[in-house]
Amino acid sequence: MELSNLRPAEGSTKQRKRVGRGQGSGRGGTSTRGHKGAKSRSGYKTKRGFEGGQMPLQRRIPKFGFKNRNRVEYKAINIDVIEALAVEQKVKDFNPESLVAVGLASKKDLIKILGRGELNTAVNVTAHSFSASAKEAIEAKGGSATVIA
Repeated sequence: MELSNLRPAEGSTKQRKRVGRGQGSGRGGTSTRGHKGAKSRSGYKTKRGFEGGQMPLQRRIPKFGFKNRNRVEYKAINIDVIEALAVEQKVKDFNPESLVAVGLASKKDLIKILGRGELNTAVNVTAHSFSASAKEAIEAKGGSATVIA
C-alpha cells in the first residue's frame, strides 16, 4: 500500500453532486441554482410560513375568539362528590382546606359547589361560590352553605 493507492473504505462515502467545478462537469456556472433571485444567492433562508410573497396562510385565515383577562376560574365540585365524602369519611363540615387535603382542589383554587347529584345528609359547606341549585339542595337537608368573600 502506498500513497498513490489510498482509497476510502467500500461504502464509506456517498456519491454527491459536486457543483461549481467548471462547465465540463455539467454543473458549473450557476451550480444548478438557476439565474438570479434570492434562491440563487448564498446564505438564502426562507422565513417559516413564507409563501413566495403570496399572503401567508396564517394571515389569510380570520382571527377569532376572545379571552377575558379578568375571568375568574373556579374549581367545580358537585354535591354528589360531597355526599360520597360525607358517607365514606363521616365528615359533616367541608371547607377549602379539607377539600385540598382530600385532593379535590389545590391550595390556590377558588372552589364553586355545583348541584349535580343528590344530597342525603346535612352538611356544612364553606366555599367561594355556590350554584343556586347546590345552595338550595344543601339548605333543604338542614345544612349550611357559607360563601367566602
